[in-house]
Amino acid sequence: MNTPVRKSSWLRTIQAVLWSFVGLRKNSEYQHDIEKLNPFHIIAVAIGVALLFVLGLIALVNWVVVQPTGL
Repeated sequence: MNTPVRKSSWLRTIQAVLWSFVGLRKNSEYQHDIEKLNPFHIIAVAIGVALLFVLGLIALVNWVVVQPTGL
């Protein structure tokens, strides 16, 4: 009853999540990530990246709205 040891790093998890957000993943790399990465780390990083993305969009919209018009 040996369970495989998952050896993962936060950097590899962040990289996998960012590639997944972009939508460019090779099937072989996806399979490698399934074997090595911790699902809880993936969920935590994905929530963090999504939150940063939404906050970035809000900041961008606020910056554009505040800009004076040249008219």
